[in-house]
Amino acid sequence: MTEANDFEPVIVAFCCRYCAYNAADLAGSLRLAYPPNVRIVQTQCSGSVDPRMILKAFESGADGVIVAGCMPGDCHFMEGNFRAAARVAHTKTMLEEIGLGADRVEMVYMSAAMGRTFADTVTNFTEQIRELGPSPAGRGPKPGEPAQQ
Repeated sequence: MTEANDFEPVIVAFCCRYCAYNAADLAGSLRLAYPPNVRIVQTQCSGSVDPRMILKAFESGADGVIVAGCMPGDCHFMEGNFRAAARVAHTKTMLEEIGLGADRVEMVYMSAAMGRTFADTVTNFTEQIRELGPSPAGRGPKPGEPAQQ
C-alpha cells in the first residue's frame, strides 16, 4: 500500500447539543456505521463555533471540519445556526486564502431525528477529505509531545 492509500482523515464535527449531537447519538443507537475517525465535539449552539475554533482544529491535526447545527428556523437560540453559517463561510474564505482549501470545512443542518443523515453526512465528508488528501497544515503534536521547531 502507498502512503496515500493509508491516509485516514481526521474529521472534527462541532455539533450543537440540541439537534446535531442528538442526531449523532441516534446514529449510534441505531448502530448506523460511520467512520470512526470522526471526532464529535458537543457545543451549546452551532452559533458558538467561531473561526478560531475551526482553525485550532486544523492546527491540532484535523483534515476536515463539519459544523452541524439545527435546521433553519428551529435553532434553540433563535439564529445561532445562521450565525454559524456566516462564520463558516468566512472561514472558508480564510482557508482558501491561506492555502488549506475551502472544501475542508462544511456547515450542515439536521434535527435530532436525523441519525441516518448524520451518518451519511460524515461518511460522505470523510470521502471528500480522503480525496483531497492530508491537510497542508499537517499533524500537530500529540498530547504530551513537545512541539517541533
